[in-house]
Amino acid sequence: MSKIVNTGVKLDETLHNRLKQLGVLKARTPHWLMRTAIEEYVEREEAYEREKQEDVERWQRYQTLNHAIPHEQVSAWLGSIGTGNEQPCPK
Repeated sequence: MSKIVNTGVKLDETLHNRLKQLGVLKARTPHWLMRTAIEEYVEREEAYEREKQEDVERWQRYQTLNHAIPHEQVSAWLGSIGTGNEQPCPK
């Protein structure tokens, strides 16, 4: 288990009251709501940064190899999504 580090967050009174009210509605403490929100935010932003790095690497690979996926393959793949007979993503 990771070491727990105490961190303070300054909230204006309105947001603090909204957070407390939401905690009552959800039967959760404001602390739990803040921790969950921060964790979800960090995970989402980390995923975004990973995707951005992959995009840079793809672009560099394209620039080096001059290789791209033909439009027809991408279009066929996109058209198969949600049909129950999805094709694998072209690479």
